[in-house]
Amino acid sequence: MRHRKNVAKLGRKPDARRRMLRNLITSLVLEERVRTSLVRAKAVRSAAEKIITKGRTDTVHSRRIVAGSVYGSEAVQKIFNELGPRYADRPGGYTRILKLGPRKGDAAEEVILELVDSPLPVTQESK
Repeated sequence: MRHRKNVAKLGRKPDARRRMLRNLITSLVLEERVRTSLVRAKAVRSAAEKIITKGRTDTVHSRRIVAGSVYGSEAVQKIFNELGPRYADRPGGYTRILKLGPRKGDAAEEVILELVDSPLPVTQESK
C-alpha cells in the first residue's frame, strides 16, 4: 500500500526521475528561468528551495551537499556566490511559477519556473 507516499512519479523510474530533477535544478540555477510543465515545476520547486537555503551558509559540508544535488561546479559556485547572498534575508519562497496555458503537443499545463528577484529582464513570454 502507498499510504502517505506523496512523491510525484512523473512517469519515470526513480533513477531517471532523480536525474531529470537534478537537470532542471541545475538549469534553474544557471539560467534563473526554466520553461516546463506544471507538475515538474512543482516537483523541482521544493528541491531547489532547499538547495538555495543551503547556499546561504557557505561551509564545506553545505557545498558538498549542494554539489551532490546539481551538475557542474559553476552551478555550485553560483549558488554560494550569487544566490546565497541575494536571498540571505529572505525566509524562503525563492521561486515563482507563472502559468502559460496548455502546451500544443500534449495539452500539458506549461509554466515558467523562475527565481524571485532575478535580474533578468521580464519578457513577453513570462507575462
